[in-house]
Amino acid sequence: MTTEGARILVVDDEARYTRVLETTLAGAGYHVVTAAGGADALALAGQSPFDLILLDVRMPGLDGLETCRRLRQFSLTPVIMLTALAEDEDRIHGLDVGADDYVTKPFSAGELLARVRAVLRRATWDDAAGPAATPAGVQIGDLRLDLTARAASVAGRDARLTATEFRVLRELARHPGRVLTPEQLLTGAWGAGYEGEISLVRQTIHRLRRKIEADPAEPRLLLSQPGVGYYLAG
Repeated sequence: MTTEGARILVVDDEARYTRVLETTLAGAGYHVVTAAGGADALALAGQSPFDLILLDVRMPGLDGLETCRRLRQFSLTPVIMLTALAEDEDRIHGLDVGADDYVTKPFSAGELLARVRAVLRRATWDDAAGPAATPAGVQIGDLRLDLTARAASVAGRDARLTATEFRVLRELARHPGRVLTPEQLLTGAWGAGYEGEISLVRQTIHRLRRKIEADPAEPRLLLSQPGVGYYLAG
């Protein structure tokens, strides 16, 4: 799949934002489906595949955070959360439940489309066009990282990583034992335009540890060097 013509599900209970999002995305060549709430969004996502979901946080009934959490039980479709400018906690919680990125309201059409293109590009990242070649498989303790299938398992159990989580783990696996700064991880796993978005890295590392470590509070695989960055134990 290329980014052009991607199917995008827009979920927002405010009609004015839904209209803006639909018009902006359709004008850029995307196929747009809309939902006015979390329950409808989950039903639509379960019926047919989407390439990306734009999900508002503050919705009545089933809010965006709970919708994302339930979505991650059966889908790894990339999710961009839509949050209000002052609601930092919403952005943090959104990343924690499995969102890949966020856009703050109010937003410009240019900002929105840049984020959408970036997430879609990352979701279809071609390893051959990426950084230096890496062996097809990496084994670290009970962790097995399959770089061809883009999957990870721990003691034979599927870790069910999101696309963002896999890219961060893959970037660390490309440099085993080497400490990568948050800025290096942003460049390698997110790409241009994410300078300074340290919370993206921090929350992704937090989620990865919950998925691959026996005790996330005492990690043995995905380690950190305080004040510097993160690395995979060799």
